[in-house]
Amino acid sequence: MAGGGVVSNGKEYPGNFTWRVFITCIVAATGGLIFGYDLGISGGVTSMDPFLQKFFPKVYAKESSAKPSDDQYCKFDSETLTLFTSSLYLAALASSLGASWFTRKFGRKLTMFVGGLLFFAGGLLNGFASEIWMLYAGRILLGLGIGCANQSVPIYISEVAPYKYRGALNMMFQLSITIGILAAGIINYFTAQMTSNIPGWRFSLGLAVVPALIITVGSLFLSDTPSSLIERGKLDEAKTLLVKIRGIPNVDEEFKDLMETSMAANMVKDPWRNLLRNRKYRPQLTFAILIPLFQQLTGMNVFVFYAPVLFRTLGSGSNTALLSSMITNVVNFVATFGSLFLVDKLGRRFFFIAGGVQMLACQIVMTLAIGIKFGISGNPGHISSLFSLVVIVSMCFYIAGFAYSWGPLGWLVPSEIFPLEVRSAAQSINVSVNMLATFLIAQVFTFMLCHLKFGLFIFFALCVVGMTTFIYYRLPETRGIPIEEMSRVWEQHPYWSKFVLDDHNHKPIIHDC
Repeated sequence: MAGGGVVSNGKEYPGNFTWRVFITCIVAATGGLIFGYDLGISGGVTSMDPFLQKFFPKVYAKESSAKPSDDQYCKFDSETLTLFTSSLYLAALASSLGASWFTRKFGRKLTMFVGGLLFFAGGLLNGFASEIWMLYAGRILLGLGIGCANQSVPIYISEVAPYKYRGALNMMFQLSITIGILAAGIINYFTAQMTSNIPGWRFSLGLAVVPALIITVGSLFLSDTPSSLIERGKLDEAKTLLVKIRGIPNVDEEFKDLMETSMAANMVKDPWRNLLRNRKYRPQLTFAILIPLFQQLTGMNVFVFYAPVLFRTLGSGSNTALLSSMITNVVNFVATFGSLFLVDKLGRRFFFIAGGVQMLACQIVMTLAIGIKFGISGNPGHISSLFSLVVIVSMCFYIAGFAYSWGPLGWLVPSEIFPLEVRSAAQSINVSVNMLATFLIAQVFTFMLCHLKFGLFIFFALCVVGMTTFIYYRLPETRGIPIEEMSRVWEQHPYWSKFVLDDHNHKPIIHDC
């Protein structure tokens, strides 16, 4: 296989798959609920007429006055509307950078707790918003919370999970994201039909406090990770915890390796400088940047939070669009859940490549269907049930392809490939690139739809071709490798070994201040 196979002859630490580990990882993974809920809720709210009337009257006037003969590609093109959705991701970017230092200094657990509190405050402010500035302020708080959670949760799970089950347990984070998206879709569908004096969008936005409370309260019952405790000098506590989560009395070998890793990490006073300037981290840094970038260039997130808008563009009514979006959210959850049982058997590369091929095929079908029906003019004429069915089915298969591959693996692989001394900084880069790419694509999506028309799907299809090819030739398999031994996959890789081995004897860059 071009990218490299499974590395052999490594260490195999003893230990059992314990209920403590399982429950701990489930609780930690609920940090994904806040990200998923926001992804799912935003697009639905921005397709609700009462919400548009109150905060974006120009968009509402343009959308409500549109005739079937008008250009359907452009009826939702508004920079202020897309800024409502995408502003959160700039705040998440800034938050994830700060969370790197906070996570290393105070641990993964406290970072999750702070993220939940910030998201709770943002949901509360948005639910009671009466002015547009309150919406944007709430979005910023939501973003700060998401940045903290996305930075700390994948690392937490990767450090706690037994290496043989690390893939499945880490993918629970993505599963929680899909649950959040699905819950948001269901809530949007019912709140959009509310006729009470309190508009439904307030419930949609305000109920963000529920997933926030889940991760905030849940984090209080978690211990920190053995790696984090050792890194902060709590050796006895770390060993006691390691015995509990491995379910065996003798964890000396793993604890010894964790100690050695921590000693090397504590020598590094400037992890950012090391990460960016030391050649031996070049392979991992490449994937920490490109995987989250590629994850967004699949186009998945714009389909998630603009799905109701997109379905309305394709001729569905408001409630029908929300229902169609909810169907795709169910597909997203089911496909992610199914991949949990196979990722540690078939490997990361298999799912990356298989998902890429499936997404590409679906994007070709959607391009042809929308291109033939809407053309360049954006005037579809009569939209038949058959056409709508073809688009929805294609999108469901497309979402399924993402949900078992680039969705969960985009968080799993970057969190497991970095050594402890730069792990927090590297995860911050991973989250920052993800949030920046999400912001940029979300901000220009309706503009691109308006100007590229059905060519937008061609753009995402070409991106999928490029990223799948890169994974095939450059990503080594990380399945079944203890996180402390991950350097071996780079040393044995035909391309990346020249970076790692050339710099193998170089000392890390150490600074006292």
